Amino acid sequence: MSKIMLIMIKKEFARFFGDKRMVLTTLVLPGVMIYMVYSFMGKAMTSQLIPKENHVYQVDTVNLPESMRYIGEGEEIELREVTAQKVEEIKEEIKNQKKELLVVFPQDFDARVETYDVLKSQTAAPNVEIYYNSVFNESSRGYQIIQEMLIQHERGISNKFDVNGGQGESYDLATKEDSSAKIFSMMLPMLLMAFLFSGCIAIAPESIAGEKERGTMATLLVTPVKRSELAMGKIISLSIIGLLSGASSFLGTMLSMPNLMGGKDTLSASVYKVQDYLLLLLVIFSAVLIMIGLVSMISAYAKSVKEAGTAVTPLMILVMVLSITTMMQNGAPKEPYLYLIPLYNNVQCMNGIFSFDILPMNLVITIASNLVYTIAIVYGLGKMFDSEKIMYH
Repeated sequence: MSKIMLIMIKKEFARFFGDKRMVLTTLVLPGVMIYMVYSFMGKAMTSQLIPKENHVYQVDTVNLPESMRYIGEGEEIELREVTAQKVEEIKEEIKNQKKELLVVFPQDFDARVETYDVLKSQTAAPNVEIYYNSVFNESSRGYQIIQEMLIQHERGISNKFDVNGGQGESYDLATKEDSSAKIFSMMLPMLLMAFLFSGCIAIAPESIAGEKERGTMATLLVTPVKRSELAMGKIISLSIIGLLSGASSFLGTMLSMPNLMGGKDTLSASVYKVQDYLLLLLVIFSAVLIMIGLVSMISAYAKSVKEAGTAVTPLMILVMVLSITTMMQNGAPKEPYLYLIPLYNNVQCMNGIFSFDILPMNLVITIASNLVYTIAIVYGLGKMFDSEKIMYH
C-alpha cells in the first residue's frame, strides 16, 4: 500500500471518527435501535398472537350432548349451557368481543351420529356450528382448540388406525440447528444487505459529493497524486467504516432475532461456528467494497450530497430486490455462473452460509469476482477524478 493511500485513509478516518455525532449515528445507534425495535416488535406480536397465561376459555353451548361434556373437564375450557333463544344475543356479544365462543349442536346429536352412515344415509351429516371472532385473540385461539377437539372426537368414532400416535415419540426430525438455519437464511441476507447499504450511503456521498460541494475535492485534485491511489484510498477507508456500521447492525439483529421470533428457545445464533462467521465477514466485506464503489461513482457525478442521495435510490431498490430472492427459493443456488453477478452473489453466499449449504467453489468465485469488480470500479473512479467536466461542474 502506497504512502499516498495511507494518507487518504488516515484523512477519511480522522474526518469520520473526529465527528462524535457521525460515529454515534453511524456505528452505535443502528445496532441499538435495531435491537430495541425488533425486541419490541417481537414482544408486541407475541402479546397479540399468544393468549394470556392460564386463560380459561368461556364457551357457551346449545344442546350440549353427553358425549361432548368431557371438553369442559379440564382447566382450559369452561362450558356454559344456554338455550336456543339466546343464540342471536350471544352472537352479537361475540361480534362485540364481549363473549368468546358459541357452540351449537344439533338436537339429539349423539343419536344422529350413532345412526348416521356416510355411505347409505340420504341426509347431511350432523353439523356442529362454532361462532367466534377471528380478530379477538382469545376467541380465535379458543376456536382452534374446540375445533381440534371436535375433529379428534369425530375421528375417534370410526377410527381404524392411528397416525403418529406413539406416546412420547417425536415425529418431527428437524433439529434446532435446521430450524434456526431456515429462518436465518431467509431473513438475515435481506436485513444485512439493507443495513450495509444504509451504512454506505450514510458515509460515501458525504466523503465525495460533500467534498465537491465544499470545494475541498478541488484542492486534493491539484496535488500530484495518482487518481487511482486517491480512489483506492477513499474506497478502502469508506469500506472499513461501512463494515463497522454493518457489524453494529448485524450484532443488533442477531441479538434481537430470538425476541422477534417469539422466544429464545425458537432461534439460537450458537448453531454457527467461528469459521461460519469468518466466511460471512469475507462475504460482507466484499459486498461493502462493491456498494461503496458504486455509491462513490454515483456521488462523483453529483453536485451535492442531497443530489447524490437522490441518485443512489435506484441502486438501493436494486439491492432490496436482489436481497428478497432468498425468501423465494429453497437454499442457495448451486450454479457457479450465478456467483459472477455482483451483489446477487453476496446475497446467495450469505444464504448458503446461514443454511449450511455453501459450496466452497461458489464462495471463492464470489470473493474473486468482487475483487475484480472493485479494481474496475477504482479504475473508473480514478478516471472520473481525472475528468474536469465531472469534478468541477
